[in-house]
Amino acid sequence: METSRREFIKTTFCATCSAMLFPWEHAWAKEGFSPADAHVKEAYFYSKLGDNTVQCGTCPHECVVTPGKRGRCRTKANIGGKLYTISYANPCTVHVDPVEKKPLLHFYPGTKAFSLAVAGCNFHCLNCQNWEISQTSPDKTRNYNILPEKIVSMASEYNCKSIAYTYSEATTFFEYMVDISGRAKKEGIKNIWVSNAYIRQPALKRLCEVIDAASVNLKSFSDKIYRDLNGGHLEPVLETFKTLHERGIWMEIINLVIPTYTDDMEIIKKMCAWIVENLGTSYPLHFSRFFPQYKLVHLPPTPVEVLEQAKEVATKEGLHHVYLGNVAGGCDKTLCPNCKETVIERRGYTILTNKIEDGKCPSCKTSINGRW
Repeated sequence: METSRREFIKTTFCATCSAMLFPWEHAWAKEGFSPADAHVKEAYFYSKLGDNTVQCGTCPHECVVTPGKRGRCRTKANIGGKLYTISYANPCTVHVDPVEKKPLLHFYPGTKAFSLAVAGCNFHCLNCQNWEISQTSPDKTRNYNILPEKIVSMASEYNCKSIAYTYSEATTFFEYMVDISGRAKKEGIKNIWVSNAYIRQPALKRLCEVIDAASVNLKSFSDKIYRDLNGGHLEPVLETFKTLHERGIWMEIINLVIPTYTDDMEIIKKMCAWIVENLGTSYPLHFSRFFPQYKLVHLPPTPVEVLEQAKEVATKEGLHHVYLGNVAGGCDKTLCPNCKETVIERRGYTILTNKIEDGKCPSCKTSINGRW
């Protein structure tokens, strides 16, 4: 049954994760855009090539976009010889989540993250778990109308320590994310970038001015697998990790272990050695269990024993904090890297105990890297 344009939904809770859902005005899908539209804004990074053709500068695809066409992410459009984002102030998903769900286990544990997404992605991962929103565009989803200043006020209203740009690929709604983050930072609210890390350095450096943490996916340590599985390349992702480290952005690294794709222990060993050499030993590494999704439904779930092998490899390479995601009990404990005392104990997304004092283990006074 058709409903009015100013439809409001009742506040409710997600049956899966108990995340709070919000009432807000819906934006409706439409065909065609103009610069006058509320959800259209000129892109922050692009160049003009002549003949009204433009080249996007946000991510390493560097899409060349002719008039009336869009880039690979489906969210950047050439309108009249200029590049515009069509993913501004029109999130398709808005929740309040525990920050541990991002997953961030060393970033203000036990706090809430106001979480939002706009449809679109610059990857085409065969295993995507959120493909319904990542592999489409903002004009094909049912959205909310929420300007950046309202996002910040809602985050404050719901007592959220942070705002997380998540669920789809946050880089594809770059302008919206940056504008929200700038306002949130002034209000003392932290900003979390949940990403595949596929972004060009100029855009990343601007983003680093306003974000505080990143939950970043290192899909593989093989360029071929990146091309075949995700539709991108490895090197730009590694450069992103280096820049985040240099700029002092807290990050936690996620590696999804997919049977026949990313479960090679020799490649995992090389990946961990690179992390130790270039980023140090203290950033958490999450090995996540794959479950059949999207275009890889013919594969089995990752055996837990394989994840445990990966954790053993990472630990031997010197990483201090290695967790298993999508595995019962895999993230339940944070240990002191020196004396091995449990300094944080969790059950799911709930903090049971947090013994960290001034960023240190209470027993041996060893620093526990993170933001506490």
